[in-house]
Amino acid sequence: MRLAKSALAAAALMIASTALAQQSPTPEELAGKLLELGRVIDPPKTAALYAPLQQKEPYEGVKVERDVKYGPADRHLLDVFTPEANSTARPVLIYIHGGGFVAGNKRNPGSPFYDNIMSWAVKNGFVGVNATYRLAPAFPWPAGAEDMGAIVQWVSEMIAARGGDPAHIFLMGQSAGAIHVASYVSHPEFHKVKGGGLAGAIMVSGIYDLTASPAGDAEPAYYGSDPSRYAERSSLQGLVASPIPLMVTAAELDPPRFVEQFQLLKQAICKRPSGCARTFMLPQHSHMSEVYSINTSDTRLTNEVLEFVKTEK
Repeated sequence: MRLAKSALAAAALMIASTALAQQSPTPEELAGKLLELGRVIDPPKTAALYAPLQQKEPYEGVKVERDVKYGPADRHLLDVFTPEANSTARPVLIYIHGGGFVAGNKRNPGSPFYDNIMSWAVKNGFVGVNATYRLAPAFPWPAGAEDMGAIVQWVSEMIAARGGDPAHIFLMGQSAGAIHVASYVSHPEFHKVKGGGLAGAIMVSGIYDLTASPAGDAEPAYYGSDPSRYAERSSLQGLVASPIPLMVTAAELDPPRFVEQFQLLKQAICKRPSGCARTFMLPQHSHMSEVYSINTSDTRLTNEVLEFVKTEK
């Protein structure tokens, strides 16, 4: 009788899973909806497309340590995602959210973002660290780069006790998060760990040369109102000079400035003594869908991340 009940339960689960898969839109169907939205940054409408595809907490096989302090400020907080089962030391993926310098968080109650990136990381052999940082205008330049330094230092010192490998730390940011990652990599004065403490940096839809086009609405709140300081606060030249391995991407449906900045960095980065960085344009995606889609059936970005990490390990 128990076996019969188990078989029935398994069959019911399979039917439910099949039904869910049939109801879930394909990446191609989602691409059509993103194209309808256009080249805009629209978190609510984009989240509505992807939130139903994401897992809900608690996450099977994953331990989550919330709101660990890495510094004295109120927003000096990070979450650590590790496998429930013991494992050998894993590479570490740190994720830095966007928000136009003045908003954003590592996680909002009731939202699967950006836990989705951490769940994917654990499934794919990483220890995940999801961090937040101080915001402008209360904390202008160089607060973001300083916070990246503090995050990397905390991970370097504390992650081994949580199953991570401090010799293989990858720092990934999107939008304003990518800009903070780029600032950290390109300005060694903010490094608190020798050599920057990174095995690689991943920048998704960032801005790298503030002088190449007029500043966006939020940039003066962080970088200040004096454009004469923008060149020294940009990251382009420092990224070219940095020995840290880099992966750079943007989305096909990004607002034009992000695409222009991607092309600008792609061309400049090939002047590095170490050779060109890993660069690619993510097809059919928008500014927010590129990261909201992580941990769904759409693996176009995450496949590139895994290849980059495998190359640099």
